[in-house]
This record gives sequence, C-alpha cells and structure tokens, in this order.
Amino acid sequence: MASKRRLQNLEEKVRPVQAGRTYTFPIGGLGHSGEGVGRCDGFTVFVPHALPGETVTAEITEVRTNFARGRLLRVDTANPQRVTPPCPVYESCGGCQLQHLSYAGQLAAKQQSVRDALDRIGKLMEVSVQPVLGMEQPWRYRNKAQFPVGWQGSQVITGCYSSGSHTIIPTSECLIQQEINDRLMAAVSQNATEIGVTPYNEKTGQGILRHVMGRVGIATGEVMAVLVTTQKDFPGNNELVRRLQQAMPGLTSIQQNINAAKTNVILGRETIVRWGAPVIQDRIGRFTFQISAESFFQVNSLQTQVLYEQAVQAAGLGGGETVFDLYSGTGTISLFLAEKAGQVYGIEYSRAAVQDAEKNAQANGVDNVSFIAGDVAEKIVDLRDKGIAPDVIVLDPPRAGCDASVLQTAAAMGPHRMVYVSCNPATLARDLAILAELGYVTQSVQPVDMFPQTYHVECVALIDKQ
Repeated sequence: MASKRRLQNLEEKVRPVQAGRTYTFPIGGLGHSGEGVGRCDGFTVFVPHALPGETVTAEITEVRTNFARGRLLRVDTANPQRVTPPCPVYESCGGCQLQHLSYAGQLAAKQQSVRDALDRIGKLMEVSVQPVLGMEQPWRYRNKAQFPVGWQGSQVITGCYSSGSHTIIPTSECLIQQEINDRLMAAVSQNATEIGVTPYNEKTGQGILRHVMGRVGIATGEVMAVLVTTQKDFPGNNELVRRLQQAMPGLTSIQQNINAAKTNVILGRETIVRWGAPVIQDRIGRFTFQISAESFFQVNSLQTQVLYEQAVQAAGLGGGETVFDLYSGTGTISLFLAEKAGQVYGIEYSRAAVQDAEKNAQANGVDNVSFIAGDVAEKIVDLRDKGIAPDVIVLDPPRAGCDASVLQTAAAMGPHRMVYVSCNPATLARDLAILAELGYVTQSVQPVDMFPQTYHVECVALIDKQ
C-alpha cells in the first residue's frame, strides 16, 4: 500500500497541472462534447466554454493519467467568433454547449469535427467534407421537450440537468424549445405545487411526478403533454389533468406514463390517454406522421426534411431500384426513398417501430415499401435467400454505429452504392474505414445541423462500390 501511494505521489509530481490550482494556456480545438481542448506544458486540459484560438485562465478541477479538466475563469485572448449567450442559465445548464460561439462559428466547428474524426479514426484524409447545412433561424427548433421534475424550496420545478450531474436547473424559458413547451412546463410546475403533487426523488425513490414531456407538431400545431409518474393513481391526478386543460387551451392530448422503476430511462411501459387524442400529427415534406408518446420522431422537423432529401439525393435513384433501408425505425427515410425507388425494404429490430412504420406507409398511400422486424444482419440474408438483391443500401444506425456483421453482410450483397446517415462522426468514421476494407469507397460526407447550439451534428455519407 505504501509503495502504491509513493507511485501516485510520483505521478502527481510528473504531471504539470494540479487540482485546485490556476493556469493560463492556449486552446487549440474543440472536444467531441464541445469543450475547449488546451495544452498546459504539453498536458491536455478540457475546458468547457473555451474556444479554439483563445488563451484562457482556468482552475483545474480534476486530474487524470493523460488529461485534466478545468473550469474557465477568464478569457485572456478571445476568439473573434465568441458571442454573449442569450440564455440566462446557459453556463449552469447542460442542455446546450455552444451558445457562446456564433452560429457561423458553430457550423465551421462542426465541419471541422467531422473532418477530424475521418482523419483520426478512419484514416480517410482524401474524403471530401462539405460545408454544414445550417438553419436560417437556429433557435426554437425542438419539437420535443422532456424535463425532469424536482423541488426548489417549496416550489415544484422543471428544467435541464446541470452538465455532468442530476442537479435540475430551473428553466422557465428554453431558447431551443418550442415556446408552447415553455408554457406547458410552467403550467405543470404551478399546478403541481398548488395541488400538492410531489416530485420524484431519485435517491430515495419517493414522490410521484418524474418527468414532463411536451411534443409539438410543427406543421399542424398539435400539442401533446405527457406526465411521467411513479403511480397510476395518486391524490390530485384528475385535478392536475383538469387544470392543464384549462391552462393550456391549445393542447391536443394529455397522457400519463407510469414508470415505477429506479432507472434513468424516462418512459415506462404503460401509457394512458387521460384526455384528448392518442396521437398528434406532424408533416415532413409531403408525408404525414402520427406521433405517440413513445414514438421516435426527429426533434428538428425542418432540418429532418433537409437530412432526408440529402440521403435520397446521395442514393441517386432513377425509379426502378431495389433499396434496403437498414435500421429503418418508424419508416421516415423509407417513405422518402420510396418516392424515387422501385421497391424499398425497411429492416428494424424494434417490432413496435415496425408497426408504426407500417401505419405511416398506409396513412400516406405508399405501397412500394415493406417493413421487416428482426436482427438486421439476419434479415438481409433472408431477403438474399429469397432472391432479392439491393441496388442501394441505406444505413441509419443509432449512435453506437453498425455492428461489424451488418457491414460485412451489406458489402457481401454487392450494392453499387451505400448511403450512411449518422448522428456520431466517430462511429461513422470507424464504419467507413471498415467499408473501405470491404471494397466500398466513401466519396463525400454532407453534414447537416440538426441541433444548433449543441455539439451534435448529423452526416450523410455517399459510398460507392470500388
């Protein structure tokens, strides 16, 4: 034990920074979570709210083996793109990470983050990365809010978690949310306080109201409120629903989701319609989609259309092709592809998502698309064994990217083109490198800004058979 302590003391002496001390150093870039990345005497330090090209003074809050974290105290030399964040709780709230950077600066930084991932992870230095497609109005774009509920004194509050914690920052106005969701959160907070509906306490497991979700149909104006509770029946339940109807005359639906588990997962398995319609509707392009409390639906309706149009354009369809849409979710991209293709097969692991996809296709009169539930790699082999071969394969996996077996099986199918839609540049770069080894060359990557004011960026990669 004594030798271990001596080793730890020696390592601390070797590292040029120490926790609790203040240092001044330059910032060279942005990290994958939007924080500034600096070098202090050659040692890497991550500093939230610092920007590339700046010299900053920061207090070291944590020291690890290969890096440290710091708290920004002062900007000594500012990046010309630095701006004053308009949100009053920006520095404490974890919902946004880039409000201190101009929007033009955000788009440039996101393009660079994609470039860096391709170079560093994929070794794909020759691949072209196009300028990011941004929004004319990069505020108030989110059609879905899901805020935790807690106490502030005797007042029930909703808000975002502080960065890296589960401390709730009261948020009366969120500048990336639809304004009606702000009004919904305020109405729930006020009425829950007056009625005596207690917030859920993560540590003790006590309390009733866990989260409030608001969903908005941007094109239709329909609004859904979802109250996530630990119990189906509790004192004040009916009164809270009645008061929300009065306080929010624009509501289309009020629903209650029951989640009694000690978990970070927001929604439980049971949802009850307490008032109004079971779903709301929204439109993307010419297609109308039904959205339930549990449905996956992109949170930025306007940019979703841009993203899907880029995917269809990259597919280069002429009208008669067979397309496999892998990880097809609720079928949104599949419907866009079906407008230009001969036949589309959407494959998705979640049976519930496939059921939603089938409803969406039927509601929009699209009859040249089929949806299949099950393991993606297995189901495309089943299609091959039935003599169905794809001309184009579209991949839209979750943040973790594609399983290697999916990439290998997709390449073995021999499509002349693949299109990869990604929400994570790191796993995109990894998977594009794997496809390169399998004989598929990435021609270009088009980033789309789906989440302004945050570090997230979506990409559409165009990949051709070598």
